[in-house]
Amino acid sequence: MDFLNSRVDEILLNNQKYFVKRDDLLHKDFSGNKARKFYYFLKNDLNGIEKIISYGSAQSNAMYSLSVLCKLKNIKFDYYVSHLSSFLKDNPNGNYKEAIKNGMNLIVGETPKAFKEKELFISEGGAVKEARFGIEILANEIKDWAKKENIEKLKVFLPSGTGTTALYLQRYLPFEVLTSSCVGNDEYLKQQFKALEKDKFPTILKKEKKYHFGKLYVEFYKKHIELLNQTNIEFDLLYDSLGWIVFENYVKNLQNQSDYKFLYIHQGGVLGNKSMIERYKFKFSMKS
Repeated sequence: MDFLNSRVDEILLNNQKYFVKRDDLLHKDFSGNKARKFYYFLKNDLNGIEKIISYGSAQSNAMYSLSVLCKLKNIKFDYYVSHLSSFLKDNPNGNYKEAIKNGMNLIVGETPKAFKEKELFISEGGAVKEARFGIEILANEIKDWAKKENIEKLKVFLPSGTGTTALYLQRYLPFEVLTSSCVGNDEYLKQQFKALEKDKFPTILKKEKKYHFGKLYVEFYKKHIELLNQTNIEFDLLYDSLGWIVFENYVKNLQNQSDYKFLYIHQGGVLGNKSMIERYKFKFSMKS
């Protein structure tokens, strides 16, 4: 399996022009920021590894991508979660359902503290130094595109979980990389940066209100539908709705706005939308 350079689409959202890097279209089974983060493991020889071990939530994008990687490499995959809802267990869907189909062994309990010689541990969300390999390729694609389009002043935005993609993009890009914290608060995101690198961090944009990851917010659903209607692109409900709210607010209030071009990195993750939309419809009695 290999990837072609993902295309860049031009969109108009609420009368503002943006470019979207379509990493959601990299490959049907291995796309988005997780494909970039795990590209090192995909391209390198893992013959000495018998099992990959990771942890996180039961609907994690990283979990699904690792299940694809392990299936391709014929490696066992143990994935630890702190809890698994009875509803999801009885009604598998989204990333969880597909990862199970790929042979993932899901374990409810604490992640081991030590690992055997032929076991490879990958931190939650792919927050590992090996992620630099694939993200540098992404940065080079962006630089080549900007050069081709004669764009000198570019603002690059992507929402963050662990912040690994944003962190390494900033290291390899000459443009300012902007992000927003989605899983934890801004301080948590800074700590994640510091766990991997000492300096040269992306700019964290402030949110107008506090959000709890995974909780349903009516403005997230409305932004999701607005994006779909205006751009004909499906974005992820967990990260992108908040990301676009923060990014649009930043662009709207930016001085010398006309001097810049704006690139949004679409990091995939839409596999989990089906279950999220059902939750939104149930809670808010909404219609698409």
